[in-house]
Amino acid sequence: MSLAGLSILLVEDHGFQRRLGLRLLGDLGLTALHEAADGFQALDLLRGLPSPPDVVLVDLDMPGMDGVEFIGIVAQDRLAHSIVVVSAMEPALLHTVQVMAKASGLRVLGCIEKPLTPGKLTTVLSLYEADPSAGSVAADIEITLEQAREALSRGEIVPYFQPQAEFGNGKIIGVEALARWRLPDGRMVAPGVFVPVMEAGGLIDELTSLMLVQSCAWWKRWQARGLDLKISVNVSAHNLTGPEVADKYEAVLREHGLSPEQVVLEITESSVMSDTARGLGMLARLRLKGFGLSVDDFGTGYSSLSQLSQIPFTELKIDRGFVSGAPTQPRKRAMIETSLDLARKLELKVVAEGVETIEEWQLLAGLGCNYAQGYLISPPVPGEQVPDAIQRWRQTHH
Repeated sequence: MSLAGLSILLVEDHGFQRRLGLRLLGDLGLTALHEAADGFQALDLLRGLPSPPDVVLVDLDMPGMDGVEFIGIVAQDRLAHSIVVVSAMEPALLHTVQVMAKASGLRVLGCIEKPLTPGKLTTVLSLYEADPSAGSVAADIEITLEQAREALSRGEIVPYFQPQAEFGNGKIIGVEALARWRLPDGRMVAPGVFVPVMEAGGLIDELTSLMLVQSCAWWKRWQARGLDLKISVNVSAHNLTGPEVADKYEAVLREHGLSPEQVVLEITESSVMSDTARGLGMLARLRLKGFGLSVDDFGTGYSSLSQLSQIPFTELKIDRGFVSGAPTQPRKRAMIETSLDLARKLELKVVAEGVETIEEWQLLAGLGCNYAQGYLISPPVPGEQVPDAIQRWRQTHH
């Protein structure tokens, strides 16, 4: 979808600011524009539209219903595909609102500091089309366990791969496998919808095995084309259930000609310690076999330091929430600097997620981060598109 094809709702209580915003959006070629003077009016409009708008631009400081309450309702009722926060408020508050919206399952493209300008609007709106699963996500769908089981058996759930680049020379060194479920009508079911269903229903082992097997199969094809890539695969705490897990994963790799040293297992930090003894035992066995272990979404859990001291991690992934806007937000930069300093002392490699702008790349490179992952390099793509995505990155930047 081109920028001009986006449907936009601008929620702004100040009449002049609202008219200015609409004019700027119109100058960018956008025609599917809606406006609302406050949260109540915006909610009425959203509920009356035949389909949710692609992007809602919302001011935070509004009378009656402020932007924070409004965003909460939009997320809860799934009234929009994504939001952009527009405000002149302090950066710490803006960051809190972004984290809240993301935790509610709403895609946040970013923040725009007032006043609006064509450059600011173009930069943030251009992020909407980057993800092949964005915009076509089946936002209002409810998935049953049986539907998830059938989707696995029919091969509807497949890995997409997002490249990771080395800051030092821009070389693509690996990819992360991300589960994607495309319905027969072309819509995508968000992982945040189907993964919890699979975890609760005992299907997560089957999903993880599927991602591992298909990733290995694609690795062999890439290898034949001269691409030597590490593969990162997400592992749920629900996977770490028995001593046979490490042997099973190793057997899958050996069958496809890979060694554990070529695979990184990503574990979300907030889920690792649900069963301390058993979880630690499984992670220790995986590391003993040579698998890399990555603590995913670092900084978003509640026991980061204790987990880093107890678990034999080899890699730390800085959450995209800290990366987005970091060049202009001192608090985010401070979090990144602290994470990098800690990782150096613990001898961990660091991957920054959500790198979407040249400014973010330059900041992270200057701070000594090891690897970047994000839409600046490439969105997640199907396996057959990985070589082309890598070539585009090489031609554009290096």
